[in-house]
Amino acid sequence: MRNDDRDYSLLGRERRVVPSSRLWNPAADVYQCTDGWVVKIDLAGICSDELEIEIRDSVLRIRGCRRDTHYRDGFVYQQMEITYSRFEKSIQFPGPIEGASLKHDYRDGFLVINLHRGDGA
Repeated sequence: MRNDDRDYSLLGRERRVVPSSRLWNPAADVYQCTDGWVVKIDLAGICSDELEIEIRDSVLRIRGCRRDTHYRDGFVYQQMEITYSRFEKSIQFPGPIEGASLKHDYRDGFLVINLHRGDGA
């Protein structure tokens, strides 16, 4: 049985690595808990120092860039499926989250954000 998504051929032509210009939109899971929210975002290959996390009204916005840290001068790609580019993920909550306390941890390719409601949230 042939699966076209997995049928790759290695081409002999030389191709240079060119970063993608499209904005990458990573997958996210959002959980509501008794004291707020937990957001888990699939961000494999991200440098956590470059993450930007912003809360405004009822929107949580995460921005950054995934770079190919294995690429070296002289490399020629044969196959590239991973998106290396800037990304932005916006998550709309059902009510205001501005003022919520925010803690985050980046581990095993996932950014986990804990939003704890204040008295007014």
